[in-house]
Amino acid sequence: MDGGEVAWLVVAGAFLMLVLVLAVPILRLRKTIDAATNAINDLNDRTAPILANANTTIEGVNVALSQVHTSLDGVNVQLAKIDTMTGHAQNVTANVANLATVVSAAAANPLVKVAAFGYGVRRAAAARRHADDEREVRATLKQQRRAAKRAAAR
Repeated sequence: MDGGEVAWLVVAGAFLMLVLVLAVPILRLRKTIDAATNAINDLNDRTAPILANANTTIEGVNVALSQVHTSLDGVNVQLAKIDTMTGHAQNVTANVANLATVVSAAAANPLVKVAAFGYGVRRAAAARRHADDEREVRATLKQQRRAAKRAAAR
């Protein structure tokens, strides 16, 4: 054996030692990788039903949202109809107010005249009754005086 062969033997021995030293961590790493693989497989088995349930729930929510959207469209249509009716009611109210103003203006002057005439008639009737009452009182007083004079003259 010459020096080169001995060197190759030393290199081969060192490589063998290196392989033996690295074999232990590699075997331990293999166990860790197997455990991680099993955990990932278990997680996949457990998450599939959860994701399916979440998918079903989301589909139900989407159906409910589409129904709400349809209901809101119906409400918006009804609100548009109510807006139209409110506009018509506003027009009718404005027309009634204008008509009331016209009737009030047209009837105000004659009503004032009728009221003044009625007041005048009542006042004249009251004055006439008062005059009749005074005439009766005067006539009664005259009769009493005449009766008193006749009684004194006798």
